[in-house]
Amino acid sequence: MTARPLQKKHTNGRDIENEATENELKATPESREIAADMVEVFTGRTLVNKDGDLVDPDEALRNKVVGIYFSAGWCPPCRDFTPVLCDFYTELVEEGEPPAQLEIVFVSSDKSTDDMVEYYHDAHGDWLALPWTDEYKHELKKRYKITAVPKLVIVKQSGDVITDKGRKQIRDRGLACFRSWLEAAEIFQNFKG
Repeated sequence: MTARPLQKKHTNGRDIENEATENELKATPESREIAADMVEVFTGRTLVNKDGDLVDPDEALRNKVVGIYFSAGWCPPCRDFTPVLCDFYTELVEEGEPPAQLEIVFVSSDKSTDDMVEYYHDAHGDWLALPWTDEYKHELKKRYKITAVPKLVIVKQSGDVITDKGRKQIRDRGLACFRSWLEAAEIFQNFKG
């Protein structure tokens, strides 16, 4: 099966060719719409919630702006920012009516599974996490050029970066930054805030 260009999209002032396999070219409009509504960066992975339940990212992240939160419990700036992120998430998602189309995925830089679990349960909001044992975290750190934590990278459904300055934007603009992320994400919007 060979990949070939399907279409060009104009993003951030540059043209990007989307690649498609022969099977994708035969996909129905409905299946293409569903595929376009999930964050491709986590497709085929398993995430976990705070209860330890396995979560299918294709379902949990569908039609949402996703913040990939690179953080660690041993890091003082992380421990400083995580409560701010919790408040931001709670106000938008848990208390919003309707809930904002936002999900956070925690990618740990902790030293062990136990350290990650303790930090996740004690300090984090009710969002998702990539299991500590999943080596994919190294690919994500490379893809998004993570050299230090904390880092909050906001991505589109394609995995393309909306901003790698999510932490600074939340601190500077508060809830107002979500509106600009939502508009840049190019997803169906139900957000009224």
